[in-house]
Amino acid sequence: MPTNEQRRATAKRKLERQLERRAQQEKRQRLFVVIGGVVAIVVAAALIATFVLTNKDSKDTKTASGATSTAPVDAGGGPSTSPPATGGLPPFKAAANLGANCQYPASPEPAAKKVDAPHSGKVPTSPPTVTASMSTNQGNLGLVLDNAKTPCTVNSFASLAQKGYFDDTPCHRLTTSPSLSVLQCGDPTGSGTGGPGYQFANEYPTDQYPANDPALQQPVTYPRGTLAMANAGPGTNGSQFFLVYKDSQLPPNYTAFGTIDATGLATLDKIAAAGVAGGGQDGKPATDVRIKSILLD
Repeated sequence: MPTNEQRRATAKRKLERQLERRAQQEKRQRLFVVIGGVVAIVVAAALIATFVLTNKDSKDTKTASGATSTAPVDAGGGPSTSPPATGGLPPFKAAANLGANCQYPASPEPAAKKVDAPHSGKVPTSPPTVTASMSTNQGNLGLVLDNAKTPCTVNSFASLAQKGYFDDTPCHRLTTSPSLSVLQCGDPTGSGTGGPGYQFANEYPTDQYPANDPALQQPVTYPRGTLAMANAGPGTNGSQFFLVYKDSQLPPNYTAFGTIDATGLATLDKIAAAGVAGGGQDGKPATDVRIKSILLD
């Protein structure tokens, strides 16, 4: 039988082992707590960093997408260069009253060449296209006028052509910048300020937007081969027009009323290759360009 002293010694050793195990457990628990805290801090820091970066990207995206731009006209009513385009011309959707009331009120400036205004009121939208031949001293240009989309504009252009308004008149402006490549014609004076003595409202693509829509200030691409009206602001169309020989970037404030055929584009390419008189990217063509006549086919 063990003595009392031996039993006490055994109990003491057992207690010491229990205390030692308990101390080790508490030490491990404290270590786990510390590790857990560090992990929590790291995770929190990562979440904060992610949040900050995400918000920064959102702000950057908003700033980029919210930027707006405008494209002013030159002193003569033609288009000027503008920032990069946001897209092409919008799909056409005909208004119920298209061509129902074409009006050509007198302009503040007198006519550069005496001519009567075209008939006002209702004009037909059929046939959908009208072909015309533009003869110049540099070559011929075949035009297809888009009567189904821009009847008021085509009515005016056809009227001026039939009355000889464009005969023996210069193409006074050539632009060769990367964002705007056009030849501008239709002013008998060659100054860039002349018109027929009347004016009229924009049609396609302007009429595809609500009035005062901010999108009207965002440039779009007028594709190579577009025939469009020059103007000095809304409702100031007259006789000046421009021919696009390379994709050009402009707000949709210029009526696109037709297209130019392959022969015409070859003529324009030849004119553009000679450049601007005196150098630069905008001014009188280095090669004299004069319209002999524009005849409806």
